[in-house]
Amino acid sequence: MNLNSRRRFIQAGFAGSVVLIAINSKLFGGVSVLETVFVLQEDLFPQSTGVPTKKQINAKSYLSLILNHPRVTDSDKKFIKNGIRWLNEEAVDKYKKIYIRLTPSQRQDILNEISLTSWGEDFIADILKYIFEAMLGDPIYGINKDESGWKWLNHRPGLPRPKVTYL
Repeated sequence: MNLNSRRRFIQAGFAGSVVLIAINSKLFGGVSVLETVFVLQEDLFPQSTGVPTKKQINAKSYLSLILNHPRVTDSDKKFIKNGIRWLNEEAVDKYKKIYIRLTPSQRQDILNEISLTSWGEDFIADILKYIFEAMLGDPIYGINKDESGWKWLNHRPGLPRPKVTYL
């Protein structure tokens, strides 16, 4: 994502908005949506040999772009932010810590639990969708750096490729 302009910088700041976590009227604090997504990305798509790295995929920046784009519906943006809040509420309810402060095994436990709920299943599917879009999209958007996702799948992109970003 290009943060060269003041407008883009302000928009990116909005996407990193803080979600306040409160359980039974006790405030546990705030957590950045994108900070949680970065950890969640690792939990849903762990690194292994040959797989593009988080830095190459750059799903965090892509999700920031999605959360700021006027063509993405407000309900889609709200669902992502609510999903982060609900995920953290589940973590606090069970372990008394926000999601990003849990151990990897505790985070997997929370993901297994929420995957059994309709909101959790949909939320995980949405986050995975954005991870795959970032991994397989055109590098012009600041994602799929070095065409790493394409190389991993031995994919040749269609032509013509975009010369300017449409998002």
